[in-house]
Amino acid sequence: MKLVDIETFVVGNPPPHYGGRYFVFVKITTDGNVSGVGEAYCVPFEPHLVAKMCEDLFNRYMRGEDPHRIEHMWRRVYSAGFTQHPDLSVMGCMSALEMACWDIIGKEANQPVYNLLGGKVHERLRSYTYIYARPGDTVDVYQDPELSAVRAAEYVAQGFTAIKFDPAGPYTAFDGRQLSLHALDLSERFCEVLREAVGSKADLLFGTHGQMTAAGAIRLARRLEKYDPLWFEEPVPPDAPEEMAKVARGTTIPIAAGERLTTKYDFGRMLSAGSAAILQMNLGRVGGILEAKKIAGMAEVSHVQIAPHLYCGPVVGAANVQLATCSPNFLIQESIETWGGFHSEVLSKGIRWEEGYIIPPTEPGLGIELNEAVCRANPYTGTMLHLDMTGHPVI
Repeated sequence: MKLVDIETFVVGNPPPHYGGRYFVFVKITTDGNVSGVGEAYCVPFEPHLVAKMCEDLFNRYMRGEDPHRIEHMWRRVYSAGFTQHPDLSVMGCMSALEMACWDIIGKEANQPVYNLLGGKVHERLRSYTYIYARPGDTVDVYQDPELSAVRAAEYVAQGFTAIKFDPAGPYTAFDGRQLSLHALDLSERFCEVLREAVGSKADLLFGTHGQMTAAGAIRLARRLEKYDPLWFEEPVPPDAPEEMAKVARGTTIPIAAGERLTTKYDFGRMLSAGSAAILQMNLGRVGGILEAKKIAGMAEVSHVQIAPHLYCGPVVGAANVQLATCSPNFLIQESIETWGGFHSEVLSKGIRWEEGYIIPPTEPGLGIELNEAVCRANPYTGTMLHLDMTGHPVI
C-alpha cells in the first residue's frame, strides 16, 4: 500500500465563523483507492499557500510511502530543510497529513483509530462550549456578564457541564501586560454572575489568550479563586513556560495551556517547568495523532490531564475524539456548541453529541466522512487569516 495522491480544500466558514474564518482540509489517497482526511490548524500564512505547503510536504516526503510508516515520515518532515526544531507551520501541515494517514490505516484495518492506539478507555467524552454570540444580539455577549449568564444557563439545560468564557479584554501582539482595573472588575463580575446562574451544575472555564505577565495573571487569579473555576487558561504568552509556572504556583486555580505549542518537545518543556495541570494540544497543530498520544503519555507520568483544543473544523474534532477515547488522563473536550451548523454540513458523516457528551464512533478510521460537494461549494475567497491578534498595544 502506497500513498499516491493529495487533494486540498480551503473552505470558507460562513458567518458567524465559529471555529475560524476557514478550514484547510487535505485528502490523501492510496494506490488501493483508500482515502483519508486531515486538517491543518491556524498556520500563519494565507490558507491557499498553506494548502500548497501541505502538497509540497506530501510530494517531498510522503508520496510513494506506506501510510503505516508514520514515525519515518514524521521524522523526515520534522527535520525538513535542516531544521529539526518545533515549527508551527511545518507541524500544522504535517498534522493534517498524519491524521489522514491514520484515517487510512483505520479503514484498512476496519477499526477506529482509538483501537489502534490502545483501545477504548472512555465510553463517552465530557464536552464544553464557549459562550457564543447569536444573531440579533443588541449587546456584546463577551462584554455583558448578565447576557452571558443567560446563555450559560441555556447551555446547561442542553446538557453541558462546563462553560468557557474570556472577558479579560483583547489579546495583542505586544502582550503580556497588566490588565486595567476595568478588565479586572469585569472578569470578576463574569465569574460571579455565571456561578450564580449555573450553581454547581457546571464548571467555569476562564479563558485568556496570554494577555498577562505572570504578576498580572496572579493578581487576576486571586480575584477569581472564590468562584472555583476548573481552569485558568493560558494566562501568559506561550513562549515562556517558566513564567507560566510562576502563575501555577501562585494560584489554587488549575492552569490549562498548550493550544499554541507543537510537538512533544514544546510540551516536554511545559511539563518540566510545572506550568500546567491540563494540556490543551490542538491535533491540527501539535504534529498529529501519534504525537499527541505521546504527549498524553508524558502528561500521565506527571498526573497531568488533557483537554484537546478545538477552534477550527470538525476533522480536527474527529481526531481529538480518537485521542480522547483511548487516553486515561482525558478530562474534557472542547465542542463548538453541539457540533451543528456548518460544522455538521461539511461532513457527510458527523460527530455524535448527546446531552453534554460526545459518543465515540465505532466506524473505522476517524469515523467521519468529508462532504466534498459542500467543501467545493464554499471556497474561502477572503484575505484574512484564521485568527488575528490586535496589532497595537492595549493600555
